[in-house]
Amino acid sequence: MKLAWIVGLAFVGLEAILFYVSTSSSAIPPTPAPQAATSPTASPIAQPIRYEVRSLPQSEVHLLTIPAGSQYRVMPALSEGVATLKDFAAPAGAIAVINGGFFDPANQQSTSHVTLDGKSAADPKQNDRLTQNPDLAPYLDKIFNRSEFRQYLCNSEGSPFVRYDIVLHGDAPLANCQITSALGAGPRLLPDLNLQPESFLEVANGTVIRDPIDHNRLSPRSAIGILPDGGVVWVMVAQKAGAIEASGMTLQQLADFIKSLGAVKALNLDGGGSASLYYNGTTYYGTLDAQGNPIERPVKSVLLVK
Repeated sequence: MKLAWIVGLAFVGLEAILFYVSTSSSAIPPTPAPQAATSPTASPIAQPIRYEVRSLPQSEVHLLTIPAGSQYRVMPALSEGVATLKDFAAPAGAIAVINGGFFDPANQQSTSHVTLDGKSAADPKQNDRLTQNPDLAPYLDKIFNRSEFRQYLCNSEGSPFVRYDIVLHGDAPLANCQITSALGAGPRLLPDLNLQPESFLEVANGTVIRDPIDHNRLSPRSAIGILPDGGVVWVMVAQKAGAIEASGMTLQQLADFIKSLGAVKALNLDGGGSASLYYNGTTYYGTLDAQGNPIERPVKSVLLVK
């Protein structure tokens, strides 16, 4: 199955707005040594990571839970071009990787903010194909201020600790905390689905007149959630062989599912052909071809567990 890149529409889906487009299974060659953030501190307490697969009527859902108090950290990584999840994992020594923010496959530039080691590593304002598209001009301010997953290094009475959060890119850091890394995507899923501000859904008199992300379509999707105790959960929703066109989740279903796992905050990541998760040497893909075979699509940014 090929997912077509929609070009030249006055207003296209979020994946297309942010130049998220699926290509065929013939991948763009990956670039070496993706750059990853440095973990600020490590806990001496060893808590096991939990991986599971849930077979639902309309999807196969891959789950990874990184408990609070674990010695592992969740952080973003960025490739110079694009790379497979396995290519991200190897140089970083990561045991798990999930696809991250949006990007333009034509110029391999990020259309989502990425912060590594406290410094901006990818700024969508520098992507000319985004900023110079006249059809997107009315929405650029909102595109540049979408939600992001942040890793903070905080200090309480002289004791540093790591904390995660999901906020808008323009939001100030938490008190007594500094941003060590961040990865943007969107929209926010929890505590509520932030469709209008981040996904530009427009409804008039109860009728949807613009739905650029096709939020009610069943699709492969990826998300990250934060648990009440500070733990993190990853979700990757894959299609089911034999029911490809009728499998996946809508955005609301994704929000409801990750809430059922106990998450109090959650962020939608790039989806469709990008949806994928790597764990313990194996990559699982969200999109299948007509024969039910997985389609691999290199991506620009990811989240790592290391």
